[in-house]
Amino acid sequence: MLVSFPPYGLWWLAPVAVAVLAAATHRRRLRGGAGVGLIAGLAFFVPLLEWTNVTGGWLPWILLSAAQAAFLGLLGLAGAWLSPLHDRWRALWPLTAGLLWVAQEALRDRAPFGGFPWGRLAFSQGDAPALRLAVLGGAPLVTFAVGAAGGALVALAWRRWRRPRGWPAAAGFAMTAAALIAGPALVAVAQPAAATRTVAIVQGNVPRLGLDFNAQRAAVLLNHVRATEQLAADVRAGRAKQPELVIWPENASDIDPLRNPDAAQQIAAAATAIGVPILLGAVLRSDIPGEIRNAGILWQPVTGPDLEQLYIKRHPVPFAEYMPLRPIARVVSDKVDLVKNMVAGDTPGVVRTPAVTVGDVICFEVAYDAIVRDTVTGGAQILAVQTNNATFNEAEARQQLAMVRLRAVEHGREALMVSTVGVSAFVGTAGQVHSSTGFNVPGVVLHDMRVDGPRTLATRLGHWPELAAVALAVLVLVAATPMRRRRRAAGAAAEPTTEER
Repeated sequence: MLVSFPPYGLWWLAPVAVAVLAAATHRRRLRGGAGVGLIAGLAFFVPLLEWTNVTGGWLPWILLSAAQAAFLGLLGLAGAWLSPLHDRWRALWPLTAGLLWVAQEALRDRAPFGGFPWGRLAFSQGDAPALRLAVLGGAPLVTFAVGAAGGALVALAWRRWRRPRGWPAAAGFAMTAAALIAGPALVAVAQPAAATRTVAIVQGNVPRLGLDFNAQRAAVLLNHVRATEQLAADVRAGRAKQPELVIWPENASDIDPLRNPDAAQQIAAAATAIGVPILLGAVLRSDIPGEIRNAGILWQPVTGPDLEQLYIKRHPVPFAEYMPLRPIARVVSDKVDLVKNMVAGDTPGVVRTPAVTVGDVICFEVAYDAIVRDTVTGGAQILAVQTNNATFNEAEARQQLAMVRLRAVEHGREALMVSTVGVSAFVGTAGQVHSSTGFNVPGVVLHDMRVDGPRTLATRLGHWPELAAVALAVLVLVAATPMRRRRRAAGAAAEPTTEER
């Protein structure tokens, strides 16, 4: 499972991993199934989330990984619970595997503290044909397809189906697995409209990676100002095309430009030089000490900040951007008090610029289905993910880019990711990546983005495919209850009596 995700990208191993876990939990006791799932979860999440150890220390990394692994423990328990059902009707294995994985992710994406969707099966499929299913049912449908393909593989590989009489059914399962893995290539991805807008993304870079990027905020802002002014000079010299919008990443200005005149002056100079609006990521302070907001601000070249086009991050990250249970967390890490109290916004990130309406999401928000969808239903013509990977590493950046690729397909909107340090890139509506930058280097990239287009079925359906899958998963688990009771009763009847012993 691990190597199916970026930076490895062996997407075809994800169904194999689903099959192996399903086989390992089949016919186990419930505690055994939960234990196998937990071990699998640790083997997956500990290395997948290793980037959280770059600055946060090993204990928060292990605690987060263990918390995520617990959900795979529940998945293993569910797999063991359904053993009688699979023994009787092996043909149901693809359906149940797909449903259980969607239900597990639906729970993990929401709890606790708003959930943590990192490591969803759908996010491993950036280069897979299955990515195209996102246009029909979003990330949940892609996860279902991968899970179902894994279920078909385990049903095919189970020893009874190797007997000669099982080969017709085995051939059917092989065809099912092949269709689920490769069949989505036949799904038509939404075609974008013909109109284009030239957009520039600025990756200013930071002096040093790590948690102290905040102490370098003046240098980081200056990096983005100078890169934009250089772009303006290239435009005047004919070396670059004139953009219609410039986008800076999250934390491009950690000095509040609405309160600090020096920061405002530098941003205004960059906007004036390039002659078009800049959508910049900034940290805004309030009158309450320690209270901040993570924002995307549209800065006009003449009039300055347009507070009517201001997006406040709706889903701050717990234990990173705000600190629940602070006294307890202080025991875990001495870096707890570096975390301020980030206040969440309450409106979708729909930013209307003179050139194009942008669906703005900030950093980890790209992992949450509803937050991205709300921008498209609000009128977004392109998607923009402003992020800051300076506190992590390249593996985390590439995992995040995989999410952007899925969102572009899901909503039929071209997308971009712009980071302080990389990876920054543009993404087409088929999930293809354009003009990707390197990591921990400065860069400025321009791209003609196709705008608007019809809303996809996934956008129109919203959360209903996921809700349907969760409801069906619950029904399947309930339906297995009588079969488990009969198996227990049969096992008790087979036990020898005391006299027989």
